[in-house]
Amino acid sequence: MGKINNKPKLPPVDQLRGRTIGRILIKMGILSRDKVHECLKIQSQRQGGVKIGEIFIELGLVDESQLQMALAAQLGMEYMSLDGIDIAADVIEKVPAQMAKTYHIVPVEYKQEQNELIVVLDSPDNFRATDDLRTLTGSKVIARITDPAALDKALAKYYEEQQDSNNINELIDEIQGDSFLAEFDGRNQSIDLDELKELSESNPVKKLLNLVLLQAIRDKASDIHFEPFENEYKMRYRIDGVLYEMIPPPKYIAAALSSRIKVMADLDIAERRLPQDGRISLTVQGNPVDLRVSVLPTMFGESVVLRILDRSQASFDLAELGLRPKEHEIVRQLIRKPNGIIIVTGPTGCGKTTTLYSALDELNDIETKIITTEDPVEYNVDGLVQVQMKSEIGLTFARCLRSILRQDPDIILVGEIRDLETAQIAAQSSLTGHVVFTTLHTNDAPSSVARLLDLGVEPFLITATIEGIVAQRLVRRICTSCKTQFEPNEAQLMELQLTPDEVKDKKFYYGRGCGNCNGTGYKGRLGIFEIMVFNDEIRDLIMNQASTGVLRAAALKAGMRLLRDNGLEAIFDGITTIDEIVKETMMEEI
Repeated sequence: MGKINNKPKLPPVDQLRGRTIGRILIKMGILSRDKVHECLKIQSQRQGGVKIGEIFIELGLVDESQLQMALAAQLGMEYMSLDGIDIAADVIEKVPAQMAKTYHIVPVEYKQEQNELIVVLDSPDNFRATDDLRTLTGSKVIARITDPAALDKALAKYYEEQQDSNNINELIDEIQGDSFLAEFDGRNQSIDLDELKELSESNPVKKLLNLVLLQAIRDKASDIHFEPFENEYKMRYRIDGVLYEMIPPPKYIAAALSSRIKVMADLDIAERRLPQDGRISLTVQGNPVDLRVSVLPTMFGESVVLRILDRSQASFDLAELGLRPKEHEIVRQLIRKPNGIIIVTGPTGCGKTTTLYSALDELNDIETKIITTEDPVEYNVDGLVQVQMKSEIGLTFARCLRSILRQDPDIILVGEIRDLETAQIAAQSSLTGHVVFTTLHTNDAPSSVARLLDLGVEPFLITATIEGIVAQRLVRRICTSCKTQFEPNEAQLMELQLTPDEVKDKKFYYGRGCGNCNGTGYKGRLGIFEIMVFNDEIRDLIMNQASTGVLRAAALKAGMRLLRDNGLEAIFDGITTIDEIVKETMMEEI
C-alpha cells in the first residue's frame, strides 16, 4: 500500500519549513519512506526535470489538496480547510469582489485589535498577493493555503452576487452615507495629522481607491487623475491618450484619498504644501505593475496623478511601433551605426521612450554594454544599466554623462537634452566612438536643428555627430470590432488638403463604438513617423545656417516623408481616422 493516510495530521509548520516535499509527506503520514525513494528513482530516470510532486500525483499516491498542503508547509504557510466554514459578511467586505477575483483570494477572518486580515490562497506561488493586499488594504495580511476547488466555490458563493454591486457607483453611495467622512466637508486645510491618518485608514476610501486602481489597470489606462476643484472633485482615466471622466465622489474625501495614496507610496502625509513624488509596486494577475505617483498642491487641495507602468502591456519591439517596412529598415540602419547621435523628438506623451527602449532592446546582447540616464526610469529592462537622475542632489544628465564615459559603454541613452552642457557632452561621447540615443521636444524633425542651435550647440558639432532625427506622434487605432467604411465629405477632405479626385479609389473607415472599445470607436494606438537622415547636403546647409524650411526641403528631396504623409497612409490602410491625423499633424509650407 502506497498511501498511508487520507486525512493527514499536519505537524507544526516550523518543523516542516524548508524540508523536501517527500520528507514533509512522510512527516504528515501520507507516504512511506519506501514510496518516496521509489518515486525519486523514477524522477532520476525521467528527462526534462519533472517535479517529484507531479510523480506522486501521476502514481495516485497523493491528491492535489495534499500536495498543496505540503508545498505550503515547505514555505512555512499553514493549510486551512474551508469545509464547514461560514465567513462573516463584514469580513468579506474587507476585500471587494473585483480584488478577490483579480488576486484569487478569499478573506476568512479579521482581527480588529491587531488590524489583521487572514486570507486563503490556492497556491503558494501566489504569495505576492499578500504584499499587494497589505498595500491596498492597509491591514497586516496573513495567508493560508487551501484546496483550489474549495477556493473557487467560496469565490462563487461570497462574491458572485456582489459582482455588480461592488462597483464604483455603489461605493460612492456608501461614502456619501458615511458620517465620519462627512464631518470633513469644507474643512480642507484644517485637518490635523491624527485625523489624516484616520482618514487614510477609512474602509470606504480604501475600497474606492482599490477599485479605481484595478479598473484602470484592467482597462489599460496610462494615467489616473484625482483633481480637486472649488466645488467638485474629479476622477479621470487616460486611455489611448484621451481623458475620460468617472462618476465624481464627494469633494470632502479629497484629503482622505490623497492621504491613502501617500501612505501606499511611502510619502509624508503631513506635508501638504510641497509637491511629492513616489512609487507603488503591485502584482496584478501575476503581472508586475508600477504606479508612479505625483502629488501637486493646488488652490483647492492636492492634485494626484498616478502613471500606470504595466510591464506586461509594454512591448519593446521595433516591428510593433507602426513603422512602415521602408522606415523600419531606415531606423534599423540608423541605430546600428558605429557612432553618432540619434534623436527622437516630439511632444510629451508621443511614445518617444517606447521607441528608444525598442531600439535598445534590439541592440541588447551580451557583447554590448548599454547605459541609460533617465528622469525617471520608467521600465526596468534586463541587460541595461539604468541610472535615475536626482537633480536635488546634483545628479544631472551632464554630471552623470561624464562618469558614464569611464564605465566603458558602447551605447548611451541620454533621457533628454535640456541644456548646452548635456548637448556638448553627448556630442563628445559620439565623437569618441559611442552611439548616443536621446530625445528633444520639437514639433518635427528639421526644427530639432534650430532647437540645438538655440541651446548654443555649434553648427560643426551638430554636423559631425548627428546621424538622424526621428519625429513621431501617437494616433488611435480604429476598433476592429466596430470598424465601418464611410464616404468622407468635402470639408473632411479639405482638412487633409485632398480633392475628391485624389481619393476616388481610396477607402475610409471609422469606429461606430461598441462594448469592446467602451463606445469610443478606438482601441490601442500606433506611431506615425518622420525620419530625417543626415547627408552631405543637409550638413552643408546647417554649416551655412540655412532656415528650417530649407532643411525640410532638402530632407524631402533625400526621401524623408512628412508626418502628415505618413498619417495619410495609415488612413488609406484603414488603421486610423481622418480626425486623428488632422489632430496630430499639420501641413508644412515649404
